Amino acid sequence: MTASIQLQGVHLDLPIFDVSAQSLKKRVMRMGRRNRIAEDNAGVVIVRAIDDLNIRLQTGDRLGLIGQNGAGKSTLLRVMAGIYPPTAGRVIVEGKAVPLLDIGLGMDDQSTGRQNIRLRALLLGMSDREIRDKAEEIAEFTELGDYLDLPLRTYSSGMRLRLAFAVSTAVEAQILLLDEVLGVGDAGFQEKANARLAQLHERAEIVVLAIHNSGVIREQCNKALWMERGRPRMFGDVDEVVDAYEASS
Repeated sequence: MTASIQLQGVHLDLPIFDVSAQSLKKRVMRMGRRNRIAEDNAGVVIVRAIDDLNIRLQTGDRLGLIGQNGAGKSTLLRVMAGIYPPTAGRVIVEGKAVPLLDIGLGMDDQSTGRQNIRLRALLLGMSDREIRDKAEEIAEFTELGDYLDLPLRTYSSGMRLRLAFAVSTAVEAQILLLDEVLGVGDAGFQEKANARLAQLHERAEIVVLAIHNSGVIREQCNKALWMERGRPRMFGDVDEVVDAYEASS
């Protein structure tokens, strides 16, 4: 099956439950964003996170998402991954999409490193056979040795990240959704991690990457989407879009 992503007239409204409507409205108005905030019949604050987005990606596309903080890049990745269903419009994804957004999701402090390899792999949609075939390769890549037989609660934050990264990048994805470049361990391990991530990029049919580094976007992507306050500002050839974005900064 050939991979593709289509977003047709997609809108996403997110409810904000833990602030008062009046105080948030005042803050948003001071930022000049009146049209992105509303209040429903129950008095819950609603923020328009994605506003009328239409794009189509096909096999071979590498899309870079650019824009300031709060532009909606990470939210869009979650819409593509199916984590956030659109409020309006359609999201049509053909192929296996793997989001590397929260790579520690699904890991358990009371379980060992080896047990967590299985837990995280299952969450990413790997079959029992895939897990059996890849478990030792994943374990070796982490360089955690005997720590893999200890509970995750004994790990440092860096060790946790190594384990989560190793599992997440072992999956076979037709569509790869990546939020920022991951910093994993010391310089030596980071080099190995970058090489592994590059291999994952090559195997995927479609990659969508959100990152603030324009140089990486130019190098790795053929298309770019410039987002501003949840709206598509410009979509097309990577150099044209990045040039326009940098000229506006």
